[in-house]
Amino acid sequence: MEPSLILASQSPARAGLLSKAGIPFDTVVSHVDEDALVAAEGPLTPRDTALRLARAKAEAVAQLPGSAGALVLGCDSVFELDGQSYGKPYTPEVAVERIAGMSGRTGTLHTGHWLVDTRRDPALGEGATASADVQFAHMSAQEIRDYVATGEPLQVAGSFTLDGRGSVFVERVTGDPHAVIGLSLSTLRELLRAVGVSATSWWSAA
Repeated sequence: MEPSLILASQSPARAGLLSKAGIPFDTVVSHVDEDALVAAEGPLTPRDTALRLARAKAEAVAQLPGSAGALVLGCDSVFELDGQSYGKPYTPEVAVERIAGMSGRTGTLHTGHWLVDTRRDPALGEGATASADVQFAHMSAQEIRDYVATGEPLQVAGSFTLDGRGSVFVERVTGDPHAVIGLSLSTLRELLRAVGVSATSWWSAA
């Protein structure tokens, strides 16, 4: 019997990807203070930031008593534009400013993945980052205000989604589209293989 999988994220998008792929999982939120962690780490590239936050989430949940014997997957996404890291905007004002700066341009969405196999040493894990370039359409000021008014971009990295209303502004994705949504399934498959687990084994057990 394969070990159970715990997703250390409250993201509905990530949960949806796992469900559609036929991978059973439980959700446990890590409650990692992302801003404090990034500040303590010092300067990191956007790609490294995504992986570091994913690792922190996975390791925090792996230490919980209920995670014993399970695989714990942490994920975090960071949007890069002009070499700068952008996470969740949280407020409409910040979202409007950021989206206006993205209009008609190309940015890169990095999603870090960290898998901890608690059957071994919970302090050890396997990690990888999947990235994709996103080309945005030119957006009018009214379109940006209308999008921000929906509330959708406030709680997502980069202030946009590929699997929601924000998709109408995405002209092209170069790279793994699942990485843009928040969890690269091909990357997860490789991380699972590294600990001796096949993603397809859960299908036969369903």
